[in-house]
Amino acid sequence: MRRTRLRPARLSRRTPAAALLCAAALTALAACGTSSSGNGGDDGSGNGGSSDPAVPLDPKAKVTLTIDCMPPAAKAAELKEWNEDVATFNKAYPNVRIVGRSTPGQCEEPARFTAMLKAKSQPDVFYTYFTDLQQVLDNDGAADISAYVDPKSVPALADIDPGVLGVLKKDGKLYGVPTSNYRMGLLINRKLFQRAGLDPDRPPTTWAEVRADAKAIAALGNGVYGYGDYSAENTGGWHYTAALYGLGGDVVSADGTKAAFHTDLGRQVVQNLHDMRWTDASMSKTQLLKWGDLQKQITADKLGMFLAAPDDIAYMVQQLGAKYENFGMGPIPGGRATLGGGNGYMIKKGSSPDKIKAAVAWLNLKTLSPGKGQFDWARSKADGLPVGVPQPNFFLGATKTADDKARADHATMPVENFKAYMDNPVPGKAEPPKAQEIYKVLDNVMSGVLTNKDADVDKLLSAAESQVNQVLANR
Repeated sequence: MRRTRLRPARLSRRTPAAALLCAAALTALAACGTSSSGNGGDDGSGNGGSSDPAVPLDPKAKVTLTIDCMPPAAKAAELKEWNEDVATFNKAYPNVRIVGRSTPGQCEEPARFTAMLKAKSQPDVFYTYFTDLQQVLDNDGAADISAYVDPKSVPALADIDPGVLGVLKKDGKLYGVPTSNYRMGLLINRKLFQRAGLDPDRPPTTWAEVRADAKAIAALGNGVYGYGDYSAENTGGWHYTAALYGLGGDVVSADGTKAAFHTDLGRQVVQNLHDMRWTDASMSKTQLLKWGDLQKQITADKLGMFLAAPDDIAYMVQQLGAKYENFGMGPIPGGRATLGGGNGYMIKKGSSPDKIKAAVAWLNLKTLSPGKGQFDWARSKADGLPVGVPQPNFFLGATKTADDKARADHATMPVENFKAYMDNPVPGKAEPPKAQEIYKVLDNVMSGVLTNKDADVDKLLSAAESQVNQVLANR
């Protein structure tokens, strides 16, 4: 899902960590969208370099890299760290000029992203969601970087979860590297759980328990509701998919050619929402909600729980003034599987070999090196940024062990609030093909049942099934 974290990257959609607002002015920047660091600059031809991927980038090679998602001035700590990393990078590669681009709105917005690809106007190093690979390839947008990413250029490569790296591959070729990933769970307001006589250290793990706890929380009154969900801007379909995965269902068939949600499990998801909304009155009368709305409600202590990724908590603290200790996480109800997603970077097709080498070197420093870049937890703590959220979490083996320890050692939040989520890992499952188009269709199911007490569940699912089959037929 596109998360401003989106996610929808949000930081998933759309992740909050990926929601970057354009600054009106940046110190030492001529305009929003241009930032320079490093010595020299050229047309990116990489004079003096080598076209052999096995040969490291020559420090004397002149390369200019435009890179997505430079933090805006409004995110002072993140921008400080970006500039520090550029300076560190330029010590090793003094002739590589980094030109960072801030983006108004989300770092990636679906319509703008598609227009950018079609116009071939993406930066040299551009941000994508995990669901974007096919669209990028359909528009001939990304370079095959398989030969450039190896244990020499990315020392932690062997410990990156192959399931995460595999999302960025097609036909055995690698087109990007990950920067973050997430697995959905159940986000709870610990304060409301306690007020309702519920144990916040034991979030519900089945939908029957969710329904019971939601009723108890809604009984507090004064505009407090137990459970919330989305139904607009593709986020409703995203959450429907997550809930169905939790029960063991599928949105599309194994071969990706047909809709697979018009089943007993698919009906169960919709019927459960209907009953919470209309029978129990444990969901708000205000519907057609999108990403950001539920975060505001739970921060204001008006909502007990909703499906989310862990980094929503960091977003709510940083952007909405919430307190870390008020929130907790549990596994997704059902626990059979959970929707996983994330973000990464790709390199523009047609880039020179030296430009690709420089890009991989930058991404390795900024996003793939334990103890450095985004994984420099000591620096993040010192800069007042959140530490302790269990993501990005795409490392395995010794790298994961070391990173987990560093994250815990420098935590700025009560990590024990994630214990139920961390101690009960649920297998991650990728988003369906043509995810955004499918989610848009499934929004109609969610909005239909949440705004109409007399909605016909089978009719909603049948109409969505026909539309999704048409979407998949046009793959």
